[in-house]
Amino acid sequence: MNDIIGALLSNKLLITAVISWALAQIIKTVINLILTKSFDPGRLIGSGGMPSSHSAFVTGLATAAFINEGPASPVFAVCFVLAFVVMYDAMGVRRETGKQAELLNQFTEIFSENYAEFKTPEETLKVLVGHTPLQVFFGCLLGLAVGIAL
Repeated sequence: MNDIIGALLSNKLLITAVISWALAQIIKTVINLILTKSFDPGRLIGSGGMPSSHSAFVTGLATAAFINEGPASPVFAVCFVLAFVVMYDAMGVRRETGKQAELLNQFTEIFSENYAEFKTPEETLKVLVGHTPLQVFFGCLLGLAVGIAL
């Protein structure tokens, strides 16, 4: 078991990705604190917001793979393609899902106010699931910076 933990803790690609993600989540929480003037611990693990922790995570991974394995390595190729897919998805499908959730939450509120027989859901749908291109860009920059620094 100690061998496995030691191997994980010495895996430069994994460590770079995790540190990139953690820094993005901390920055996101601080930005939210400044904007709302209240601390939301859910932002430390939640999705959505500035910068994109998904983008930081996969870009940190790809950068570490580029530096440690080389640009011609299959490991870098897989990490690069993964990063592209994750960032594209964050700006596309996941962002649209958040927009749809916001609209459905509005419909639910209207129906619950106007129709007594309409049963209101206990929770609203989560709106912060995707990212704007700017949030993805800054997440990517953060992952790149952490990858280079480590």
